[in-house]
Amino acid sequence: MEALFEFMPLFLFFTVCAVLMLGYPVALALAGTALIFAGLGHLLVQMGMPVPFEASMLGAMPNRLYGIMTNQTLLAVPLFVLMGVLLEKSRVAETLLDAMAMLFGSLRGGLGISVILVGMLLAASTGIVGATVVTMGLLSLPTMLKRGYSPALATGTICATGTLGQIIPPSIALVLLGDVLSNAYQRAQLAMGVWSPKTVSVGGLFVGALIPGLLLVVAYVLYLLAVAWWKPKSAPPADREALKQELGHTGTIMPLLIKGLLPPVLLIVAVLGSILGGFATPTEASAVGAMGALLLALANRRLNLAMLREVVHTTAKVTSMVFLILIGATLFSLVFRAYGGEELVTHLFESLPGGVVGATLVVMLVIFLLGFILDFIEITFVVVPIVGPVLLMMGLDPIWLGIMIAVNLQTSFLTPPFGFALFYLRGVTPETVPTSAIYRGVIPFIVLQLCMLVALALFPGLATWLPSLL
Repeated sequence: MEALFEFMPLFLFFTVCAVLMLGYPVALALAGTALIFAGLGHLLVQMGMPVPFEASMLGAMPNRLYGIMTNQTLLAVPLFVLMGVLLEKSRVAETLLDAMAMLFGSLRGGLGISVILVGMLLAASTGIVGATVVTMGLLSLPTMLKRGYSPALATGTICATGTLGQIIPPSIALVLLGDVLSNAYQRAQLAMGVWSPKTVSVGGLFVGALIPGLLLVVAYVLYLLAVAWWKPKSAPPADREALKQELGHTGTIMPLLIKGLLPPVLLIVAVLGSILGGFATPTEASAVGAMGALLLALANRRLNLAMLREVVHTTAKVTSMVFLILIGATLFSLVFRAYGGEELVTHLFESLPGGVVGATLVVMLVIFLLGFILDFIEITFVVVPIVGPVLLMMGLDPIWLGIMIAVNLQTSFLTPPFGFALFYLRGVTPETVPTSAIYRGVIPFIVLQLCMLVALALFPGLATWLPSLL
């Protein structure tokens, strides 16, 4: 019986996964399950059962809540969300996509390349996967299908491009992951007797994600060119003049290109440049981005009182959801630790063959499999606090580990059957395009992302070289 009680942390973890799969709200599922297990642990201790449960650890909850509410890093979340929603409403993507389509559309696979490049710029300026996928689906999918693109290739390209917002900074996922990893890194150092622990900055993760993110964009473009060469009918060229008439732009392309390309590029330079140049923290840069997006919406004459009300409401809704999940995950983490979960995970990892390599491989596999059923926020707040300190105590570089997890989490948006990017696109896809085509279309891009994970594992400098240089 005592040996069974030692595995209570694992029972807690699998119970939370089961409750989430039943469709209950994430924050309430985390907090509710944790409270039930905490009550059960307290009851068993009162009955004299040999349960390794330290109820006193729950006394840290008020301090944890205060720490969440006063965390300067997390202040970047509502500001980046505000920036992304404003850019979505100001129709920057529509103008940019029209210009890119006319620039590359006459090439084989040109429309697909346009979608990838526009998606990259949207990822670097909004960081919101759902907004990018829906916007690109509404704007580009009808044109791609009308021009003879394979439904699987068109939908797969849009889904994969939309997920670039996970890895290309400024990314909300990297902000959340950076905060969680920073706490895990400090705990790992304290456990090793380092009483002046270093921290992991969100800016460091932003810099580390640049090269892998750009390499993924290159991989997507090369794949599309290969398909266009191997199967010309899947990605045929478009007639430029017909495309101009269809898009309603009969003049020269240069004014449209400048109008579409210049504003988002300037905004990206302002946000990322201020971080890379050391002029601003990610939180301060997020304020710059939000103000820039507001000015851009005003310049495009898209901003009115009704739109501003909708933007603020959406921002508040998303931010509240993120923070409520974080509070539930904090309670879950405390109960998990109260049951001795950290010691159990450490023992399990140390007993794995292959040492740190074997432990990292297992964690990456678990995160990939959980991506089939859980959202990236759930995995970030539930799994990373459990495995992060143990892996970091084994000597892994925190920036490298963060980028590995970020790229792995990116695949969670694409993996059937519950990939969120698939759901977003399905909601705006014509009924003539079957769901099976969307599933088939994302498989090659999942493979490309897994290849990026392998490349990061073999060449850690892809993630660590630029942060060390700066």
